[in-house]
Amino acid sequence: MVAKNSSNFRSGKFQNQSLTPMLAKGYSWWRILHKQFRQPKSTIPPVSLPSIRTELASLDAETPVIVWFGHSSYLICSKGKYVLVDPVFSGSASPIPGTVKAFPGTDIYKTEDMPPIDLMIITHNHYDHLDRKTLLKLTPAVKVFCTGLGVGKDIIKCTDNRQLDIREMDWWDRMTFDDNIVLTATPARHFSGRGFVRGRSLWSSFVLEIDGYKIFIGGDSGYDRHFKAIGESFGPFDIALLECGQYNEAWPHIHMMPEETAQAAIDLQAQVLMPVHWGKFRLANHPWNEPVMRLLDASKAKKVKLTTPLIGEPVWIDKKYPNTLWWQL
Repeated sequence: MVAKNSSNFRSGKFQNQSLTPMLAKGYSWWRILHKQFRQPKSTIPPVSLPSIRTELASLDAETPVIVWFGHSSYLICSKGKYVLVDPVFSGSASPIPGTVKAFPGTDIYKTEDMPPIDLMIITHNHYDHLDRKTLLKLTPAVKVFCTGLGVGKDIIKCTDNRQLDIREMDWWDRMTFDDNIVLTATPARHFSGRGFVRGRSLWSSFVLEIDGYKIFIGGDSGYDRHFKAIGESFGPFDIALLECGQYNEAWPHIHMMPEETAQAAIDLQAQVLMPVHWGKFRLANHPWNEPVMRLLDASKAKKVKLTTPLIGEPVWIDKKYPNTLWWQL
């Protein structure tokens, strides 16, 4: 197993840079499970959410354009090249049928809407980032997969295809594609696991350098010193896509609070912050639109430029940064 040669693989599993307990002191999984069965109504939108249909295959992108599909799935297009991140188009973020369903109105994009993909990035193997049904349908249109160490076997299991071009990367590994695309795997503070097995593959963030622009692909991460280290090594970034949602005081080390998301953007030296990991699935007990409202307040206080597109609304780097308050239903 190549992963065992990584300095991040210790005591039989991958480790974070800092000590990262799964739960805060005083919390137990039984207590959390009990609350999960008593989730407030506010965790789901009261009406169908608005979205925009964009013809993805015909995007005229001389500068990079980003189209968000809800949660952590988005497409990056630049000069005819397409990069797809953590696609989940099955309408669910769980292996259990009928659970963790997409909010009404958020699942308008399907696999058949995707153009041929030059590079698919999978940040880690959790079900809300690595979706079997989606990969089964998309695989024939994907040129190269990039992911963390050990995740390749999960991609193969999802697709039943051992002939795929899968590039596994350790933190700080760097790869070049087609001259105009350079990808570097960078640290995150999270964990991995499908089913009951954890820590056998690596979770990552990524630095995407494309046509002279720098985009930070955050994946899932709690707040830690790695953001500042990445900013010092690669910043400033033209835009940072950072998780903002599915947080809880019970697990403060593996997901950021919205105020920490704003600070992470500062640490990264990001010119623009785009929040993801919200707006499509209920994976925590906070109101569905609380993440972006808290982030908006924090961004104003910290003077961070924020873009908040609707699902399907293009974000054009250097040209157009949507910022309507569409979540105020």
